[in-house]
Amino acid sequence: MNNKFLGGLNRRNLLKLTAAAGAVAGAGLLASHPAFAEEALSLKGKRIGISTAGTDHFFDLQAYNAQIEEVKRLGGEPIAVDAGRNDGKLVSQLQTLIAQKPDAIVQLLGTVSVIDPWLKKARDAGIPVLTIDVGTTNSINNSTSDNWAIGKDLALQLVSDIGGEGNIVVFNGFYGVTPCAIRYDQLVNVIKYFPKVQIVQPELRDVIPNTVQAAFTQITAILNKYPEKGSIKAIWSAWDIPQLGATQALTAAGRTEIKTYGVDGSPEVLQLIADPNSPAAADVAQQPAELGRTAIRNVAKLLAGGALPRETYVPALLANKENVGEISRKLGIG
Repeated sequence: MNNKFLGGLNRRNLLKLTAAAGAVAGAGLLASHPAFAEEALSLKGKRIGISTAGTDHFFDLQAYNAQIEEVKRLGGEPIAVDAGRNDGKLVSQLQTLIAQKPDAIVQLLGTVSVIDPWLKKARDAGIPVLTIDVGTTNSINNSTSDNWAIGKDLALQLVSDIGGEGNIVVFNGFYGVTPCAIRYDQLVNVIKYFPKVQIVQPELRDVIPNTVQAAFTQITAILNKYPEKGSIKAIWSAWDIPQLGATQALTAAGRTEIKTYGVDGSPEVLQLIADPNSPAAADVAQQPAELGRTAIRNVAKLLAGGALPRETYVPALLANKENVGEISRKLGIG
């Protein structure tokens, strides 16, 4: 805008232009404000398929139940199925959901190589597919925590706690599950800048079911192999149920100088972190119920003709010995 043009505007006209611009900007802000958009959401008359790999873990159960409740709250009908950690059943339930032709399907977790062909079949059948913690091009939108930040923050906490050197034991049994892979990769990315930190080989494999017992047994064997204090500094897992078994094994063996790290914010793990005598050092707490609600709200937005981003991130919270009380209160965990 040049000076000649400005000179042709009197104060009254400038005020009018400013007010008009403010009105346009205000209208745009109001239309895009999350609270305004949420009030208009509805799934009335819609049938929403909800498929989960399992509900035996705090995170899974919270996200699964929150989806069911949110569909009902928005006036829709949930068609919810739980595979009980059985890949064959998971495929079968996806086949069943596709045959029922719901208005949308939300897949919670699952190994991508197992579920991806069936998510594609759903899309090919004209059924919108959304996911929670599943990285696939067959999902329109994936509701997730920022797993890059989770992996980085947890790794930096671990490296700081051990003084930037020492052997660490790593559970890496679910690299085919997208969030676990990202968190593991971020651990590796961080420690490559700390050459005195080494991952003990071979890496351990966490399993489902019997995760706690398997972790306990494997860590007990590791402690027998490395009996000297200081020979192992920390134990890392991409989720916190292996951390629970590892922490129990360390306590039983009197090796509480070794610290444990995990992800999810399970109440029992946060309780261990709150114990000053426990080797549980840190856990990144996700907000699974909010992830579930977010996915369903995204379904409602999509079915109403709205556009969705590729991923919707829900904040996660790093809990350590200093702040675990505050984090637990934020999560509503007593």
